[in-house]
Amino acid sequence: MRRADPAAARDLSDVERAAAAALPPEVWDFVAGGSGRERSLGANREAFDRVFVVSRVLRDVSGCTTDATLLGRPVRMPVAVAPVAYHRLVHPEGELATARAAKAAGVPFTVATLSSVPVEEVTAVGGTVWFQLYWLRERRRTLDLARRAEDAGCEALMLTVDVPWMGRRLRDVRNGFALPGHVRAAHLDGGAASAAHRSAGNGSAVAAHTAEAFSPAVTWSCVEELRAATRLPLVVKGVLAAEDAVRVAGIGADAVVVSNHGGRQLDGALPGIDALPEVVDAVGGACEVMVDGGVRGGTDVLKALASGADGVLVGRPPVWGLAAAGEAGVRHVLDLLADELRDALGLAGCAGVGAARQLRTVRLPQGGRAAGRE
Repeated sequence: MRRADPAAARDLSDVERAAAAALPPEVWDFVAGGSGRERSLGANREAFDRVFVVSRVLRDVSGCTTDATLLGRPVRMPVAVAPVAYHRLVHPEGELATARAAKAAGVPFTVATLSSVPVEEVTAVGGTVWFQLYWLRERRRTLDLARRAEDAGCEALMLTVDVPWMGRRLRDVRNGFALPGHVRAAHLDGGAASAAHRSAGNGSAVAAHTAEAFSPAVTWSCVEELRAATRLPLVVKGVLAAEDAVRVAGIGADAVVVSNHGGRQLDGALPGIDALPEVVDAVGGACEVMVDGGVRGGTDVLKALASGADGVLVGRPPVWGLAAAGEAGVRHVLDLLADELRDALGLAGCAGVGAARQLRTVRLPQGGRAAGRE
C-alpha cells in the first residue's frame, strides 16, 4: 500500500485522491460507497453546496477561536470523529492511529461496535473517547458491551438506530466483499472465522455478518433501556424526523445526531444538513444536536453551526487520511478542518463558535428560489 506525504494535501479532496490511489479497489469501494444508486451519498455533498452563509462585517475577529464544548466537555473545535468500522482495513494500526490523531487535535474519537481494535486499547491512547453501539440480537450482549465501554473509560455512548440491517451497498455486492483474515470485529465473536470473512461470491459478507449480529427489532424501548442502564451521556445517531428527535430528547438522551448514515442505508433518505434546521427548532435546546454526512471542510462545519448544530461528526475524511499516510494523515485531515474552520469563522465575522450559530443561512436549490433561515 503506497503512502502519501500528508503535508502535500491542501484540502480534503487531495486526501481523498491519495487514499483512493493507496487502497485496493474493493477496499476503496467499501470505504467510499453508498447504498443503492448512491443518490443519498451524492445528495449529502450537494446539500452542503446549496447552503450559503450570510456573513457579518465590522466585528473584531482578531482573537478568533474554534474552541467549543461537546457533551459538556471542552474541545478544540466542534468536531468529533464518527464511528467507522474496521480501520485496519486501510492501515495496520487501525483505530489506534486514528485515536492518537484525534487526541492530538483535541476532538473526540468514537470507537465503533465494528472496530478492528478493542475499546480498551483505544482508550489507553488517552484523549476523549466515545463508544458507538448497535443493538444486537442478544440484548444482554448489547448491555454488556455498554458496560465494557464504561469500564474502559469511554466518556459517552452513541446508539446508532438506523441500521435494522445493512443497506444494500451494491459496490460490495458486486465485489463479493469479505474481510481479510487480519481484520476482525474486535467486540463480536467469531474472529477470523466470522461470516464477514466468508465470501460466497454473490453478495457482501460484511452485510451477512451484520444480519446475524444486529437486531431488526431495535425500538424506543431499547433507547429507554440503555438510558436507564448507563451513567454516561447518551447520543442517539441516525435521526432525520423532527418528531423522532423530540422523543429521543424526552427519553433523556444528551444529544441526537441528524444523519442518513453517510448515504449507506436508505438510498433516497434526506441529507442530514437539510433535516437539521427542523430538528433544531423542534428540540428547542432540550439536548445537543449534531449532524454528519458530506462534511468535507471547515466551511461545511460553519454551515452546520449556522444551521443550528452544536457540532459535526466526520467519518470518511479521517479514514482517507489513515489510508493515505497513517496517523500523520489523520492529523493532517483534522488540522485542515481546524484551519479552514478558523478561516471561515473569521471571514464570516465570528470570533467564535457561538457567534456562528447566530448567522443566517440561505439555501439555493437547483432551479428554485432561495429559502432562508433566521
